[in-house]
Amino acid sequence: MKLPNQGSMALQHAARRSSAKLLTRGLTLATMGMLTAMPTIPAQAQQPSLAGLSCDDGIANALSGVEDTKVLLVRHFEQGESLILSDGADAAASTAVEGTGAATPPIAGVDLCLVKLLVGPGVPGPADAPSTSAGIGIEVLLPTHETWNERIRAYGNSGWAGTPQANLNVVASDDIHVAATTKGFVVATSDHGHVGSPIDPSFAMNPDGSINTVGWNDFSERSLHEVAEKTKLLTKLYYGRDHTYAYWDGFSTGGRQGLKLAQTFAEDFDGILVGSPAINWTKYHTAGLYGQIAMQQDLGNLIEPGKLTAATNAAIAACGGAELGFLIDPLSCEYDAAQDAANLCQGQASNGPTGTNTADTCLTAEEAQVINKIWYGQTADGAAPTPTEDNGGSNELVDGRIWFGWTRGTDLATTPAGGAPGIILAADQTALELQDPQLGSDFFVNATGTGENSWLQSLDYTGLADAQAKGVELQSEFSNINTDNPDLAAFAAAGGKLVMYQGLADEYIPAQGAINYYDRVLEQMGGAQAVQEFYRFYLVPGFTHSGRQEGLPTVPVPQPANGRDEMFTALQDWVENAQAPQEIELTSSDASVALPVCVYPQKATYGGTGPVKSAASYSCS
Repeated sequence: MKLPNQGSMALQHAARRSSAKLLTRGLTLATMGMLTAMPTIPAQAQQPSLAGLSCDDGIANALSGVEDTKVLLVRHFEQGESLILSDGADAAASTAVEGTGAATPPIAGVDLCLVKLLVGPGVPGPADAPSTSAGIGIEVLLPTHETWNERIRAYGNSGWAGTPQANLNVVASDDIHVAATTKGFVVATSDHGHVGSPIDPSFAMNPDGSINTVGWNDFSERSLHEVAEKTKLLTKLYYGRDHTYAYWDGFSTGGRQGLKLAQTFAEDFDGILVGSPAINWTKYHTAGLYGQIAMQQDLGNLIEPGKLTAATNAAIAACGGAELGFLIDPLSCEYDAAQDAANLCQGQASNGPTGTNTADTCLTAEEAQVINKIWYGQTADGAAPTPTEDNGGSNELVDGRIWFGWTRGTDLATTPAGGAPGIILAADQTALELQDPQLGSDFFVNATGTGENSWLQSLDYTGLADAQAKGVELQSEFSNINTDNPDLAAFAAAGGKLVMYQGLADEYIPAQGAINYYDRVLEQMGGAQAVQEFYRFYLVPGFTHSGRQEGLPTVPVPQPANGRDEMFTALQDWVENAQAPQEIELTSSDASVALPVCVYPQKATYGGTGPVKSAASYSCS
């Protein structure tokens, strides 16, 4: 596929689209009473020449008149140079996309200019309080004037954000960001209003234990609009001309941020890529504690991770995924752990066959029933139907179910039920809802107390259900972090395009939550035909949440910008060439498996003949 370049055709197309957007903005203002305008260069700011600015103090001078905005650092990097700002222990890159800790600093693929900004006013308070903030840190990578493709690609963050965009000793951008710059994009990232880490929510509570509403707002909403405005302004100043297209690319929290932009700041981006979105924030995080609370309440102890993996593998094999190693359609799997003699411990029976398994990973009858509960999802009293009555695959919350469980294709040992890192986020969100830091993890620090993981002893089924309800009740104080508004009329009217994808083996975010949201958009906005004019959704079999989007080597998944980039390329072609995405073929990183992913509600269906690892053996229906 050939995309428009900086030639005359692209410029003519951009001019036509710019005129259409101006008309749309006028109509939106007249009919909805709101307008998110593109930032303008302040009169008191130094105007660049048509040639733009150099990567030097001229950038700070040009932005000196912009309210609440400070240039922290401007640094030129040459092609082949490591993006390192200091020789200290904290010099390594931060991997801001997935928040996995320190990583090898990326290498500049082209000459580029790194600019760090700080956008106030921040949150005042004691210097040592996590809630105290100087503002929103933004880091922008700008390729040279000659290599810029006239496009902006802003990336979202993961977890609680808090990455080091405002740190003068660390480059927050990682290899994925630098690879996009090498392709000619201006790239922007943010800490979203606080300093910490993607697994530290301490900023969200004031020193007196009250809710940091300003911090929540910066994290949930305001930082997203500031990234859009300040990046566009800096780009125009640096290059001496406007960008042609602006894109948002976000995964997990970044996916939630993308949907928040579409819901609240409809004109900030031409195209939005949403991966495994962390929407329904308080709901799914709180429900993350349900598995272990069910174990504690029903068994008095936790189920060992090895047993959880064995149960997952048994479900995958029972529902036809043995050869692939994952399930194409786990939501239809009705495997019942309590009715599988081969996985029940020898002599165990649960209203069915007697177990024959003598391995250490066998399940007792009681453990099997708890695993069925985890697959079904959170209820207020721990009740769950049998899998043949309701396997939990529905995207509806009915019959007492409060939130969804993980699919039977998801390794339960890697979920919060198995004690994996998601349990940290779940505990801390619950602590914020109940305003008791001691319920949180060891990462939660506040002047009124620190996290002690007391939730497992303090909360039963009813207590967790109360926390779930409290999270919804506090949405205004949490700046509507759930990001579940299905009204995307303003985004559609602005001409924006949105592509969303969700893994069906996601160990952090049950897939049904994203499906539920998309179906609510369909209901709100006139059905699939109308919505698919601007918003398309894909379910990816076997795709998990971890692994910086590469996933397991034998699972076909979308790849980041430094490799294949199928989902973003499809979005870009839709925005720039009016080619709406259809079936997209994905390939595993070891090239052993290829599968199509289909525009929802279609799904990949095996034709009955041909290799199960070949895309040619499947169709979308």
